[in-house]
This record gives sequence, structure tokens and C-alpha cells, in this order.
Amino acid sequence: MDIKLFDSELKVMDVLWKQGDSTAKHIADLLGAEIGWNKNTTYTLIKRCIKKGAIERSEPNFMCHALIPKEAVQEAETEELINKIYDGSEDKLFAALLGRKKLSAEQIEQLKQIIGELE
Repeated sequence: MDIKLFDSELKVMDVLWKQGDSTAKHIADLLGAEIGWNKNTTYTLIKRCIKKGAIERSEPNFMCHALIPKEAVQEAETEELINKIYDGSEDKLFAALLGRKKLSAEQIEQLKQIIGELE
């Protein structure tokens, strides 16, 4: 994925990923209630996302549609984190995550399942 989204733009995208296609007004109302943004701030961020090719706008009512799936952004952000902080090593990231806290038996089972699917 070649689109780089900033945290504020990701908040707009998150509304679309959770709610599906939404009007700009609906996005602004939600983000206004959630984080206190005014309408103009939200509209500016929507326009930035449109310019970057992350959102498509249609009429009527300035309907917004996410052009990129959340999974693609997660993959790109994870890749960037691995390269920037862990010298490109997934093993170092994995070790850091596992070393942060004691895992529950359920979490360990989930990890085993994920690893099993990769083998």
C-alpha cells in the first residue's frame, strides 16, 4: 500500500471501516462527539483522504466510501514499525510483544493456532 495516512486521517477511516459508507455529516457528528472535533476539521481530513485516494466521495449528501481496507493499512503500518524499530526483523517484534506481559492460557492457544496456520 502506497498511501500514508496520519493518525487523524485514520480516525476518519476508522469510522468508515466500522460504520460502512457514511455521509460526511455523520462522520463529523461521530468524531465531534467522540473526540471533540468541529465539523470543519473533519471535513478537511475527509478531503485529504479523498485526495490521497483512501476515500471516494459521491452524491447525494457527500457520501464517503473507504477505498482501502483496514487490513491493508494494518499490514503497511506493521511493516513500517518492523522496519523502523526492529531492523526489519519480525522475530524481534514478536519477542518484544511476548516479553511485555504474562500471557493467559487462552492467548497462548491463539498464538499456537496462528503459528500452526503459518506452517
